[in-house]
Amino acid sequence: MEISKILYCLGIEHSCNKKTLEFNSLGLAGYNKGDRVCTFIENEKYIKELTNNIGVVLTTQDIAEKMEINDANFGVCIVEKPKITYFLIHNYLTSLEEYVGTSRATYIGENCKISDTAVISPNNVKIGDNVLIEDFVVIKENTIIGDNSIIRAGCKIGGEGFEFKVNDSATFGVKHVGGVVIGKNVEIQYNSCIDKAIYPWDDTIIGDFTKIDNLVHIGHAVKIGKRSMIVANSGIGGRVMIGDDAWIGFGAIIRNGITIGNKARINMGSVVTKSVDNNTHVSGNFAIEHDKYIKHVKEISK
Repeated sequence: MEISKILYCLGIEHSCNKKTLEFNSLGLAGYNKGDRVCTFIENEKYIKELTNNIGVVLTTQDIAEKMEINDANFGVCIVEKPKITYFLIHNYLTSLEEYVGTSRATYIGENCKISDTAVISPNNVKIGDNVLIEDFVVIKENTIIGDNSIIRAGCKIGGEGFEFKVNDSATFGVKHVGGVVIGKNVEIQYNSCIDKAIYPWDDTIIGDFTKIDNLVHIGHAVKIGKRSMIVANSGIGGRVMIGDDAWIGFGAIIRNGITIGNKARINMGSVVTKSVDNNTHVSGNFAIEHDKYIKHVKEISK
């Protein structure tokens, strides 16, 4: 794919430092996968996050002047609104098979019990053996469900995530064309929602033996490890990484883009804004190490 041709189709004014600026996929500067990625930068602090797999960078004239673009391995394309342009490109590409991949008929394994009221996309869904899907479940395209997993009534799997951009006086949604991968022996309880990832190379992942309680929201591209427990009314923002054997307590809120380590414990009602190390327990709003939180509560209660 060639960036200038796409920008011409979108009617976006631009200038580039090379005649040909090709890319294979899109991704954020610090979150991407693949070769020759197109990304954007609106803050110079992200220049250092540009890796060797970057093919094209959308940026402003001011930031381009601070980059060593003549020596760079990637092309630089100057536009007025790099972030908006980037997501307009993404939305444009979602109509192309070259970007999103080939559609395949849905596959359902052996000995599955699926309610007559469940709605499963006829394309791009793969369901393993011995899977239980209860009443009024909705399973969208690009979803994989492993063997022996249980999806309780009212769950929505693989829906569009909450990602909107404001362009002048208008707002547009970012199309989600990634997937959801649910491992083996997972249980997702009533009325929970798991969004699919934005990019075609990316997935929201629920690891083997993980259990998710009622009314839990899991944002796009979240990765949850094995045997973790996510308790009711929790909200997990996009691109959060949660390790193995973690505990997310009742009503916890976890901001996007952070990491929760292996065997970490997020106690009930916590509002987590920073990454949490392995084997660490946090509490409070904003969450801190649990022992420090209890000490603080005792001090202010005197």
